[in-house]
Amino acid sequence: MQLTLVHTRYQLLETVRIPIAVVGSAFFPAAAMLFFVVPFAGKDAVGATYATASMVTFAVMSANIFQYGIGVAEDRAQPWDPYTRTLPAGPGPRLAGRVLAGLVLTYLSLIPVVVIGATLTAAQITPMAFLLAIGTVAVVSVPFTLMGLAIGYSLPSKAAIVVAQIIFFPLAFGGGLLSAPDEAPGFIEVVAPYLPTRGAVELMWATVGDYPARPLPLIMLGVWVVALAMLAVWAYRRDEGRRFS
Repeated sequence: MQLTLVHTRYQLLETVRIPIAVVGSAFFPAAAMLFFVVPFAGKDAVGATYATASMVTFAVMSANIFQYGIGVAEDRAQPWDPYTRTLPAGPGPRLAGRVLAGLVLTYLSLIPVVVIGATLTAAQITPMAFLLAIGTVAVVSVPFTLMGLAIGYSLPSKAAIVVAQIIFFPLAFGGGLLSAPDEAPGFIEVVAPYLPTRGAVELMWATVGDYPARPLPLIMLGVWVVALAMLAVWAYRRDEGRRFS
């Protein structure tokens, strides 16, 4: 645990030294809140609550895919990364520290979205639901953390940037994050249940409101978690075998 906290502190310091890295992950969800949610759904308490939950999911996905996908790929190109892999502690503390640091940064990226939702819209949430939503954020971040790790350990940094961008927007649109619950275009509603973003946002909607999360998106979310975990482990071992065997 002590080594994990050391690595967490290191990862946080590395990120905070480049403030734009923190600002960037919060910018798009906050901008979407200001330009789309506030003017169109801001006065509808139910609509604003669900829209804020969607933007929270959007921010979680953005923070984790880009943070891990690009950050891990860039770290692999630095001399420090090969050195840490030679240490006797093994990969556990380093990976756990990266995940904990990523979770902290994810929560930081949510602050603008939550503030905008609380001050500029009619969104409402009970204290208990708010606490549950905080825990749900950690749950829905799992598939996107694994996705980012798979990208970061599979690709060099220049390719990782492109792949993260290509994956990000189709997942956001296809999962219905930019539409009200069950009001997306027909083709989106057909595809959405099979994407991890849909299961994640339905968990958020169910947490903050009375939305009944459907079985198929939740089952597919679990399938994605298992598949992405296997892919991330394969990518890590493949990178280790290529560079250190």
